[in-house]
Amino acid sequence: MIHPTAIIEEGAQIGANVRIGPYSVIGRHVVLHEQVEVGTHVAIEGHTVIGEGSFISAFAAIGHPPQDLHYHGEPTRVEIGKRCQIREYVSIHRGTEAGGGLTRVGSDCMIMAYCHIAHDCRVGDHVIMANAATLAGHVEIQDKAVIGGLTAIHQFARVGRNSFIGGASAISMDVVPFLSAAGNRSKIVGVNVVGLRRGGFSEETIKLIRQAHRIIFRSNLRLEQAIEELEKQFSTCPEVQLMSEFIQTSQRGICR
Repeated sequence: MIHPTAIIEEGAQIGANVRIGPYSVIGRHVVLHEQVEVGTHVAIEGHTVIGEGSFISAFAAIGHPPQDLHYHGEPTRVEIGKRCQIREYVSIHRGTEAGGGLTRVGSDCMIMAYCHIAHDCRVGDHVIMANAATLAGHVEIQDKAVIGGLTAIHQFARVGRNSFIGGASAISMDVVPFLSAAGNRSKIVGVNVVGLRRGGFSEETIKLIRQAHRIIFRSNLRLEQAIEELEKQFSTCPEVQLMSEFIQTSQRGICR
């Protein structure tokens, strides 16, 4: 159902069983796949694709120009996956040419009210961002991470998979997968045990991740030495190997 007060510009592609609420505006380059539901007073513009079954709540603004002084109207994009919930007043800006031209949100994400996802961000699948969490440009949030409300994440920072960021935090460096961080500026406070158990990780795997955490963050080893220990002791544990790889590929350094 499309409400008679909604404005659908010529060229927009609207899939089967899409619902568009009162006073919403859908731009000419927008693609809404099957069963997308758009609430009231939503503005979706630019080259934006929204996946099947996603819900966009009231007053959200999707696909608008990036807040970047170097942007001059290039046809950059936003892509949102399937079954996402984008709640009230969320803003998701399209990419920049310098950043690859794409802002992407994966499938099955919950982006709560007042969140902001800036240009060129990459948000994985099953990510939760609580109210008013904010991503600066070029941020990477990996699968199944949880970002607490009122948290701000610095440009180019990465948040690893299955990690947890406490509310009202400020993240300026990378957060290693499977761990919890909190504070301004954030520090690692432990392993995200609750999240790992909810995610179906075995107790044995959680035990190995905890051991790796102690080596990296609680020993007197330099980071390079800690990585060597991980390679020696946990060569058969893919989760610890992922932690090691994440640290070694960090450009900003990691939260300690």
